[in-house]
Amino acid sequence: MHDHDRNSRDLNLWPIGNCQASALIDSAGRFVWACVPRVDGDPVFSALLDDAAWDAPEATGFWVIELEGCTTVEQRYLRNTPILLTRQSDAAGNAIETYDFCPRFRHKGRMYRPVAFARVVRPVSGSPRIRVRLRPTTAWNSEAVPVSYGSNHIRMVLSYMAMRLTTDAPIGLINQESWFRLEQDAHFFLGPDESFSDALRPAVQRMMDDTILEWRLWVRGLAIPPEWQEAVIRSAITLKLCQHEETGAIVAALTTSIPEHADSGRNWDYRYCWVRDAYYTVEALNRLGALDVLESYLVYLRNIVDGAKGGHIQPLYDVRGNARLDEWEAEALPGYRGMGPVRVGNAAYEQVQHDAYGQIVLSSVQGFIDHRLLRMAGQADFEALEAVGERAWAVHDKPDAGLWELRNRTHVHSYSAVMCWAACDRLAHAAGALGLAAREAYWTERATAMRKDILQSAWRPESNALSANFEDDARDASLLQLLDLRFLAADDPQFLGTLAALETDLRRGSNMLRYSAPDDFGAPVTAFNVCTFWLIEALHRTGRREEARALFEEMLTRCTPAGLLSEDIDPESGELWGNYPQTYSLVGIINCAVLLSKPWSECR
Repeated sequence: MHDHDRNSRDLNLWPIGNCQASALIDSAGRFVWACVPRVDGDPVFSALLDDAAWDAPEATGFWVIELEGCTTVEQRYLRNTPILLTRQSDAAGNAIETYDFCPRFRHKGRMYRPVAFARVVRPVSGSPRIRVRLRPTTAWNSEAVPVSYGSNHIRMVLSYMAMRLTTDAPIGLINQESWFRLEQDAHFFLGPDESFSDALRPAVQRMMDDTILEWRLWVRGLAIPPEWQEAVIRSAITLKLCQHEETGAIVAALTTSIPEHADSGRNWDYRYCWVRDAYYTVEALNRLGALDVLESYLVYLRNIVDGAKGGHIQPLYDVRGNARLDEWEAEALPGYRGMGPVRVGNAAYEQVQHDAYGQIVLSSVQGFIDHRLLRMAGQADFEALEAVGERAWAVHDKPDAGLWELRNRTHVHSYSAVMCWAACDRLAHAAGALGLAAREAYWTERATAMRKDILQSAWRPESNALSANFEDDARDASLLQLLDLRFLAADDPQFLGTLAALETDLRRGSNMLRYSAPDDFGAPVTAFNVCTFWLIEALHRTGRREEARALFEEMLTRCTPAGLLSEDIDPESGELWGNYPQTYSLVGIINCAVLLSKPWSECR
């Protein structure tokens, strides 16, 4: 097996994007995942979910620029950007550098972010020879891609759009995948099927320069902590890449069907906007002052609330706000490391998950109090949110699928009930900000009654802990969130008892499981990364600060070379599993760094 083949099977993946298009590049510099025309679209590069060998004649779904005789590959992002630099070298001293990015910059008064991928390849030393292999897929690898060639472009007809690769590299040699000498910079622009109106070389270079500046200006506006700056900046940039800026939606991850552990069947499509995940994302970025993400998401959320007309709100929607996400299996793709199925869509949209009502209000309430916003929320927005609060009041003690989306059973989940309480509690805050004294009293009364009910229904004296649900005595790491939600204080004996019980039942060394009881697929095997970050926050807030700091430092060592995390980790081997990059996990990095870092005043 080729070394690149082994390396490309793990989650050593580097995201690039522009908040419209995105791609994942593996440790060999291959584009192995990219969907068009949106993150939840059809993959034009799908090798991530195909187990064909690297050099197999039938291998498809990738785009690679290779150095002949390559022995070493080094990768890094350009500082404070999602622009990837891949350097390939051989034993004779020949070397090339490839810059990969999606253009994103202000142009003619608006943000230019096309469904496009750009590459610049430069000879660095010696007399390097390269080969370009462009093997797209369409219709989830179930159909051949019609390809035609022009004097300096390649046209590909995909299921959802036609795309064109414009280049100043020799088209004929790309067509037959021949090796050729790279004597000057080569430029590639893969975008919509349109003639490239400008001279390619200066245009692509200008795009890269403008994209670098755009991202660095955005990062400069972040209020990052002085410690762990690189980890926070990389997490923040990647969270922003997970926003579909056209509508404001934020997806849970850029991928589908990377299993939670080997051959688990726990393969889900995460390329959609969960109300819950998006809440955590905007909360984390808000701690860094990234108000642009919050403002865009609030527009998306207001459209969701309007569409619900006071009724049921789904756990997730697609990036355009569409409600139907019918789930099916793409049988032409064998799956990550051959571990299918590859699922498209997500049947969880049909589930009842009551915590969404709390997350809608929690995400929205800042709009009533933050004077920095371009559009502050007013009374009409409050009245629309009150319908959400009424739903939360009505369902807080009713069964649901819970935040972990159990498919075959329901409970009255304590986390969902507390989120419903948070909806009413924060509505009282919003009413107070608007000077609506009667409504403030109304929602305060409801929140008080709900809190009393939750504590009575979920408390288990025999365990000295809150249960994960109202029916029995179970453990769930989501109860660690009671501190962040301000439902319980860090010195409350009920929280301290719950923390002790959760550590006893769910902690596996330095990792936290979501829960330990068997679910629809059996007993959980991997730990959920964000739960470990929740544990770190709880340890810090309850006075175990050195322990929290050590555990956070350990978690950072588990990041991929790109500085990112997936959803799950094997507590025994440390191997990462699950969809990638996972917003939950990156939120954990940001929140813990902000909480644990010393202030800037101590760094001068």
